[in-house]
Amino acid sequence: MKAPRPDSRQHSSPRLTFAVSSIFFLIFLCIITSINELRFEGLVKLGWSALSNNFYTCFTNTSIANNISTSPAPELRILLGILTLPDQYQRRHFLRLIYGTQQVPLSAQVDVKFVFCNLTKEDQKVLVALEIMRYNDIIILNCTENMNKGKTYTYFSSLPEIFSGTADDPNPPYHYVMKADDDIYIRLNSLVESVKPLPREDLYYGYVIPCSSMNPFVHYMSGMGYLISWDIVEWIRTSDVPVNHTEGPEDRIFGDWMRYGQRGKNRYNAKWSMYNFPVPATKCTHELWPDTVAVHLLKNQEKWIQTLKYFNVTNNLKPSKLYHIP
Repeated sequence: MKAPRPDSRQHSSPRLTFAVSSIFFLIFLCIITSINELRFEGLVKLGWSALSNNFYTCFTNTSIANNISTSPAPELRILLGILTLPDQYQRRHFLRLIYGTQQVPLSAQVDVKFVFCNLTKEDQKVLVALEIMRYNDIIILNCTENMNKGKTYTYFSSLPEIFSGTADDPNPPYHYVMKADDDIYIRLNSLVESVKPLPREDLYYGYVIPCSSMNPFVHYMSGMGYLISWDIVEWIRTSDVPVNHTEGPEDRIFGDWMRYGQRGKNRYNAKWSMYNFPVPATKCTHELWPDTVAVHLLKNQEKWIQTLKYFNVTNNLKPSKLYHIP
């Protein structure tokens, strides 16, 4: 008589049991996670397809960190510093509209910051702090507000420390840094396209002074707005040339730094894509035209409106029942 055959179920591998239990436990966790990520109404509308997508995400990622997608740093990074005054609240709010509604290519990044010296009034400490909390687009330099006594030097020389990041941050933090007035309209996409083919080292870019000159190696760039590469920014911070020569008309002084320090060997004259507003008409300007990077001397709202209308900046306004703008 044969002995009864052992029941294999009684000798199941503990490892198999543990594996099956683990799978069911993971499924349970994914169900809980999926339900928490979807609103109940969305779950009803989307049904199991939405839930299955979350299952897929859960099982195809080995950790929560892998769920966070990290995009590479843009190929071109520009810091646009607009030098202004602490009390110019309305001007800053207006310029936020001007630059916040512009779009640049996905491969580029243009950060607009408002730059001024230390606050001196109690109302500034409150109102500027509110702006920083809301917009985070202000740089306060450690200096006394001035026009021709070193504010430009403090701006450029402070940037390497301000933007010294971690090993994971892009290096350099910006390829180019621009200093601009608060009465200039810069078309960001045109600026990006203009500098994209240019060298990213030892570059000095702007509107050559005097207006009759087209040679960027003879004089200097207008203070309306000029751009330099990051290596020049770092040179300004460490060189004895700028720090010992800071007082005087700051755009001319900056040109002296480039000459005495033998910097800016790559120069680009952006005239006549950068120009002054054409009213009143002078030899230093021309009519508004499509091939424009920047328009300067927008000293009142009428000039701003005329400029913005010319470039059709509100063409992308989407229709809505909330408003009617003929």
